[in-house]
Amino acid sequence: MDTRTLGGQGLAAAALGYGAMGTATGYGPTDDTESIAAIRKAHELGVTMFDTAEMYGWGEGEKLLGQALAPIRDDVVIATKFGLTRSFGSDSRPEHIREVVEASLRNLRVDTIDVLYQHRPDPNVPIEDVVGTMKEFVEAGKVKYLGLSEADGATIRAAHAVHPISVLQSEYSIFARDVEPLFPVLEELGIGFIAYSPLARGFLGGAVAPREHYDANDFRRHIPWWAQENFGANIAIVDGLTALADSKDATLAQLSLAWLLTRKDYIVPIPGSRSPQRVDQNVTATELSLTPDDLAAIERIAPTGGIGGRM
Repeated sequence: MDTRTLGGQGLAAAALGYGAMGTATGYGPTDDTESIAAIRKAHELGVTMFDTAEMYGWGEGEKLLGQALAPIRDDVVIATKFGLTRSFGSDSRPEHIREVVEASLRNLRVDTIDVLYQHRPDPNVPIEDVVGTMKEFVEAGKVKYLGLSEADGATIRAAHAVHPISVLQSEYSIFARDVEPLFPVLEELGIGFIAYSPLARGFLGGAVAPREHYDANDFRRHIPWWAQENFGANIAIVDGLTALADSKDATLAQLSLAWLLTRKDYIVPIPGSRSPQRVDQNVTATELSLTPDDLAAIERIAPTGGIGGRM
């Protein structure tokens, strides 16, 4: 798998990463044994970036990822995040950052976190204070690279002025394209991009179902793409994309990931799956070539992304 450069501070990763949210929260029941097998399969197939967060099970996701990656720790890039509360509010106060990062180091079983993100901007704490605190961990050798998630251009610029930001992470897929206006800012500052939910939270995974199909604690029950008034139109988009994928002997997921890889050479999508077989299918997307005609067809099928918005 090709390696992509992320930012100007030395961070690099294979073109496709692994997002571990679903191993701990958000997408129904989990199976730790299966999740660990999926994580290790991803590494066997060349994946090097593995992404988690404090919020994914409030430490349990980090513990599981740390357990899975312990035998291969030196071969991988481990990223985690701070800044949310259990009620999904924001808390990026310096004292809270320090508490969370120290817990993350223990949970992940590592001496150094490769990439540390602020999970969401905190309206109550200036970004300069946030990055100043993150910088302390870089200087102490406990963090290598800094990142932001779901930040706007002004926040990115202000953060980068305090300490170089290597990566921005935001949702990005054929269904969710609202981050694209930020790409010129990233290019100007030399910042890489991590695309989370590259399969639109499963809508582009090839097995989408109406929202009532999912467990009560599944995030998809609350996403507008699944709302009754939008679901049919989004299924029509999926049908068009699936027909295009079929014409290339590919799956819908593979087509969707390959599309992201064409967007910019500093983009690394991080699909997540608890199935080793699905991980294998996802990684195969790196071998799928899309022609200009294919890309134009995707634009015709989904000119404004999914119907109803991503949140």
